[in-house]
Amino acid sequence: MKIAIISDIHDNVWNLGAAVEKIQGADALICCGDLCSPFIVDLMADGFPKQIHIVFGNNDGDQYRITNNAIKYGGRVIIHGEFAELKLGGKRLAVNHYPNIARSIAESGDYDVVCFGHNHIYRVQHVNKTLLINPGAIMGYDGVNKKDIPSTFVVYDTVSDEFKGYEVRSKDDAKAISKIVVEIDETS
Repeated sequence: MKIAIISDIHDNVWNLGAAVEKIQGADALICCGDLCSPFIVDLMADGFPKQIHIVFGNNDGDQYRITNNAIKYGGRVIIHGEFAELKLGGKRLAVNHYPNIARSIAESGDYDVVCFGHNHIYRVQHVNKTLLINPGAIMGYDGVNKKDIPSTFVVYDTVSDEFKGYEVRSKDDAKAISKIVVEIDETS
């Protein structure tokens, strides 16, 4: 099973559209928060026809309308609140928005994969036997340092237990997406 993992969309409909087009071969989509506007749910659901799992981040202010938009899709788009515990493709996954919480969850060893976002920093590493994935930000902006950064996402394969990171290059060409180099840090 292939699982696409995105985070921190922040209403960037152009980067989201390019990413959703690339992940059509995935079996499920996980969003680690910060969709921002309720209409982002519709754009994800209209563009990706399979199951979508969403957790809230710190910039999902209208959670009522985000949830109502998800309900329209008859259980295909699932809002999990601030934490999701999933079993997909035989793997145990945990999803939340925050790095410090994700790290603690990964250190517990209770999950095969832990996904998070928030800081817009693409990083994939092993914490003991748990794969800790921050897919980066679909938004493509670092608000702390006030600069553009690559818009990134991850596709994880539960069968091979491998992942690929991708960069969306929508400023020049909304369709161009290329694989990015990934370093894995082993932590014992």
